Amino acid sequence: MSPVTPLSAAFSARNRRQFSHCLSLGSARHALLTGAMGLGASVWAMPALAQDAPVGMAPVTEKAPAPVTPPNAVAEDTNAGSVIAAPAGTATGSDAAQGDATKTNAAQSDQVRFEADKLQYASDPDVVTATGNVVLRRDEQTVRADAVTWNRKTGKIEATGNIRAVDEGGNVLYTDKVELTDELKAGAMQDLLVVLREGGRLAAREGTRDANGNLTLHDAAFSGCAVENEDGCPKKPSWEVTAVKVTWNQTTKKVHYSGATLRVFGIPLLPLPGLTHTSDFRAETGLLIPDIRSTAANGVEFADTFYWRLGDNKDLEIAGHLYTGALPMISGTYRQLTSLGAFQITGYLTRSSAIPVYSAIDAGSGVGTSQWRGYLEANGKLQFDENWSLTAYGRYASDRTFLRRYDISRDDRLRSSINLERIGDDSYFSLAGWAVQTLRVGDNQGQVPLALPALDWRYRIATPGIGGHLELEANTLAISRSAGQDTQRAFARAQWDLRTVTGLGQEVTFTAMMRGDVYHSDANALTTVDIYRGVSGWQARGIATAAVDVKWPLVGALFGGTQVLTPRVQLVATPHVRNTSIPNEDSRAADLDDSNLFSLNRFNGYDRYEDGVRVTYGFDWQLTRPGWRISSTVGQSYRLSDEQSLLPPGTGLTDRFSDIVGRTDLRIKDIIQFTHRYRLDKDSFVLRRNEIDATVGDHRTYAEIGYLRLNRDIPITFEDLRDREELRAAARVGFARYFSVFASGVVNLTTKASDPVYGSDGFQMLRHRLGVAYTDDCFDLSITWKRDYVTTGDATAGNSFLFSVSLRGLGSR
Repeated sequence: MSPVTPLSAAFSARNRRQFSHCLSLGSARHALLTGAMGLGASVWAMPALAQDAPVGMAPVTEKAPAPVTPPNAVAEDTNAGSVIAAPAGTATGSDAAQGDATKTNAAQSDQVRFEADKLQYASDPDVVTATGNVVLRRDEQTVRADAVTWNRKTGKIEATGNIRAVDEGGNVLYTDKVELTDELKAGAMQDLLVVLREGGRLAAREGTRDANGNLTLHDAAFSGCAVENEDGCPKKPSWEVTAVKVTWNQTTKKVHYSGATLRVFGIPLLPLPGLTHTSDFRAETGLLIPDIRSTAANGVEFADTFYWRLGDNKDLEIAGHLYTGALPMISGTYRQLTSLGAFQITGYLTRSSAIPVYSAIDAGSGVGTSQWRGYLEANGKLQFDENWSLTAYGRYASDRTFLRRYDISRDDRLRSSINLERIGDDSYFSLAGWAVQTLRVGDNQGQVPLALPALDWRYRIATPGIGGHLELEANTLAISRSAGQDTQRAFARAQWDLRTVTGLGQEVTFTAMMRGDVYHSDANALTTVDIYRGVSGWQARGIATAAVDVKWPLVGALFGGTQVLTPRVQLVATPHVRNTSIPNEDSRAADLDDSNLFSLNRFNGYDRYEDGVRVTYGFDWQLTRPGWRISSTVGQSYRLSDEQSLLPPGTGLTDRFSDIVGRTDLRIKDIIQFTHRYRLDKDSFVLRRNEIDATVGDHRTYAEIGYLRLNRDIPITFEDLRDREELRAAARVGFARYFSVFASGVVNLTTKASDPVYGSDGFQMLRHRLGVAYTDDCFDLSITWKRDYVTTGDATAGNSFLFSVSLRGLGSR
């Protein structure tokens, strides 16, 4: 939500001059109050104009105290400025001068300083009347008014006309007449508006304020919305709560209502008996605004959440979900912040029928059998000191369709992990473990790996004798499967890097790396892709790599901007590496792109390592002008050795000359962002990888498009490298200031020739969304239609409708 417009901006001289085209002050206040009493349409407005000063105004220049003579007739003093003493024993003038410093300071804290255009003394010398731009100050309190009458004997102050009173808490009161005490505490008031420092507004026909600053208001209304527009003119709040009686406690910042009714755009919608909330928008125990939706799988859903604030550092949400087409569901979220960090736990539980359509492994419960179903998710991080931390997250679903049927998540794999880390200036240590639950069609959970433990240690030291720095690494990993291959791995690595700059400006980096690996595996035959299996039992290998990388940045002017052209050449040499005898667990999704073109090893992971001698060449280019920037990267590699590549055909690295890869980025202010990543076949220049992401517009009106096509012709036995084609699009168009329409969709363009396993016909709509929304400074309303075109078990295809409402500061997260 955007913050409430500061009141000081509305009180500028410019707005005051422009206010003639707005609703008059008196009529605005009348409309406000009639709305607060439920007598007509509410028009919240600033009921008074004041001096050009924000809340907590800087002190007005004080003038010498005017001499006070005991007149027997009316006396006048124009442009008066004075210090008026508080009654009953407060030291003034010479009395204070005779006391010690402590008494003097105490006296000054009790004094009320004032300024006015004119000062009048009546026949009673204890009654003083100040008129014309009157300003009263006491400590951090300020009162501005057209006229002020002060009885110095009783301490009673009466202010009238365009009153603006700021208390020590920064809350601002606007009214036409108010009785004040000598401590500038407001008493009885009529036709008032209170702007709370935290952003809320209270308006009432009449009210009182006690010595502690608490308000009791009658025929009142509260809203978290601004009550004027950017031009300083009155505007209706999107929502308000009207009540017969409202009390506000300045200490607890709580608002209590009697006979409350919620009004949206002036229309009474819902009675709210016993309503209580905070005025500073802090979370408070109570019911939140419900959500309403309709889905093909569950029918109409009504969900409401009870929020329980357990303390300043912890809370609990319990939600009930009622469906017309399914049994109810309960969900909850617990969050806590501790001295070491934070964590949260979320869970869902219901009873319904799951349809197991994936594999025989999931078919034990039978089709249509009612069973307990749910989902559990937890995450957190503890920071023990500046170096040591523990991060963990876990996710588990009762079956493969629960998350999608109840529209909780579309993830098809749920990953759980725990990681103990130490991060130092020159060192890193990690002891971790992770597990994955698959929700994918056809996947066998017994083939999904569990990694525990996974240890990684790195240490970097300077090498003063030869320059550069040396990085040492030790790594171990144990992978187990309940119905598949088990693998254990350990390696140690030492890598030296030296970066230097020549006299001609070339940046040269020398690298030398040595690594020793030890593997053990069993049940290798259970891995379906034979090239991933390796040889069972113990295996060992050694890896050595030497490389030199040269960059030469060239800077010049072009088209009124600055361009930087950086040619780059890299030479990498690695003796033959034993790869096929080593199990491949983490290097399966190999593909050449701009991100790994100049890597020492262009395989992802550790289990496969690219050997031979190769030279890689390319350039980076960037042109920067005021307001826009364009950059491009293009490169290719050539393998000097004539050995057959380990990489499968279609990855772009099979032949001696690799495919050509590149990336282009365009940024025009914050309006246009365009990225194109590609891989061109070295012989035919056919696009083997074509990936486009583009965004045009701002946060209110924009269009996004994403396109991906992988045309690599890799055999379908490599399930991690299948070809696919997909189009994603989204847009939002703002209109009529607060309204917008939005839409998004995902289309599968993969053909049967590209992926016969998936079976798409070349144009398959996967899902889309269409909706309209209203959003202002304090109110959100949206209606969304979603359609899913794919049925997976009991997560059926069909339409979903969602109605969502959010009120700033009232029943919203």
